[in-house]
Amino acid sequence: MQISVRALAAVAAAVLLSVTPLTARAAPAANSGGCQDIAVPVPQGTIAATLCLPAGGSADTVMVLMSGSNYNATYWDWSYQPETYNFRQAMNRAGFATLTADRLGNGGSTRPLSLSLTANATAEAQHTIVQGLRAGLAGNAPFARVVIAGHSLTSSTSVQEATTYHDVDGVLLTGYSHALSIADVLGVISTYHQAVEDPVFAGRGLDAGYLTTRPGTREQDFFGTGNFDPQVVALDEATKETFSLSEYPDGLVYTLPGPSANITVPVMLVNGSKDRLACGTGFAICADSATLHSAESQYFGQAARLRTFVLAGSGHSVNLARNTVDYQQAVIDWMKSISN
Repeated sequence: MQISVRALAAVAAAVLLSVTPLTARAAPAANSGGCQDIAVPVPQGTIAATLCLPAGGSADTVMVLMSGSNYNATYWDWSYQPETYNFRQAMNRAGFATLTADRLGNGGSTRPLSLSLTANATAEAQHTIVQGLRAGLAGNAPFARVVIAGHSLTSSTSVQEATTYHDVDGVLLTGYSHALSIADVLGVISTYHQAVEDPVFAGRGLDAGYLTTRPGTREQDFFGTGNFDPQVVALDEATKETFSLSEYPDGLVYTLPGPSANITVPVMLVNGSKDRLACGTGFAICADSATLHSAESQYFGQAARLRTFVLAGSGHSVNLARNTVDYQQAVIDWMKSISN
């Protein structure tokens, strides 16, 4: 059956314009400075996750890192020049545990029928992971504090998780705003094609509703002009991911005014200054951190104590900009402020 990208995009555009018990299967518990692969059961299958502890020993605080629709966990755990680009390792060095996770439909997680994928299911999976970490996931000690971190689509699902379950201690939103550029969102969607047509996913038996970016389009879609290493872009193309546009409609709801005002824990919002998706027309709200705060603070309550950061010159994928260490340090400073 052929799936029309244009038809599904129309559903996304319309939105723009207007717990399962946890018994994770896992390897032995993570050691200090080590990582542990975990399979987390959810209604549609399993979420592939990796828990990493800091080298100094156990941690009270863990960050749940889940990437957006075009990425898997490698976005947070980058292999090329990790001393610069690896967000997970930077947080571990700062003393925080991390759990990176693939959404359903990509990476090592289950790939159900593509049109069964929703942002709501991702938020439920985040909640399942949070509850597991608080209870002692896969033989590990319980964590006292859990912070969820999203990128793009999973920033929206992080808003949904935090406002539905109220079980986290902080929310990091990246590649997110309430002023999405509709023209650019649809422009990026126009670069998608069926994953079965893409060399990266040939022979994997994916159904026709699974999409990915066309070869050669990711630089324009996700990177700021000139603020990137060509080898990073090449690896980004090689490790790109599948997703379904059925994840977009209920995800986009959480970029509309209203839901984020119900977050009752600290929030940090990070965008690149050249993010064509999240910075509004002409990148207007991302001129600097103060401008972003002025634009976005009206959508959050006082309990969020909103902190904003704009990474100069970065596009949508702030983890992969040349100067991403500046953003990493800003997040570490925020994490320390809410963990004391």
